[in-house]
Amino acid sequence: MTTDTIEREFRDKVSASVHLASEGVGRYRVFAPFMFEDGDHLTIGLRHEGERWALSDEGHTFMHLTYALDEKSLHQGTRQTIIGNALSTFGVEDRDGELVLPVEGDRWGDALFSYVQALLKITDVSYLSRERVRSTFLEDFRTFMAEKVPEERRTFDWHEPQHDPGGMYPVDCRINGMAKPLLVFALPNDDRTQVATISMLQFEKWGMAFQSMAVFEEQEGVNRKVLARFSDVAGRMFSSLKPNADRIAGYLQETMLL
Repeated sequence: MTTDTIEREFRDKVSASVHLASEGVGRYRVFAPFMFEDGDHLTIGLRHEGERWALSDEGHTFMHLTYALDEKSLHQGTRQTIIGNALSTFGVEDRDGELVLPVEGDRWGDALFSYVQALLKITDVSYLSRERVRSTFLEDFRTFMAEKVPEERRTFDWHEPQHDPGGMYPVDCRINGMAKPLLVFALPNDDRTQVATISMLQFEKWGMAFQSMAVFEEQEGVNRKVLARFSDVAGRMFSSLKPNADRIAGYLQETMLL
């Protein structure tokens, strides 16, 4: 099949403005009018692989996303789900960060259409609403704690069983095995910060012995009065998760030895 025929099928199925440019033997650049949110175009190549052809982004999509996102976050929680669904739905392979879609037979137009749809779905991780970002923070927190604290020493979504069987005063993660357990709070907003404040005050009334730690999604975004009240009762605080990951891990290790 000639380049003109392939280009025509691409245009018929995807967009009239698609065109090919040769980059050597068995290799073409596919120019199409699809972009990331910052205006950069998707990178799409067409190359010969053995007996067939394949579309590839040459690793550009994930690389571009990491300009604004932590690379690890693409493989965790909500973002991982979005990316995984896009790949499986459209039959795209993730080859160590390079996204590849083999062309089946002469279905050039169908292949490019599916490939573009997959890449655009993956870029949706940049468009997560504030609510989705918050849920991602909580998932990221949970993943981080699961990695740093042995399963037998942690309990997620803990509440005091004797005084609070209904879970009115929740704790995101309780770490045991020390003289005083460590209560860890994940705080994405004002409301969660206020609930954590109330919970710790109630624990003090019950005479509980405990240590506390808080990890904010973004401490600068918390209302100053809310943060001030929380600071009066809180123990160790970290202003965010990812930039402080090493410090948090070090603090956890040190505390678990006490």
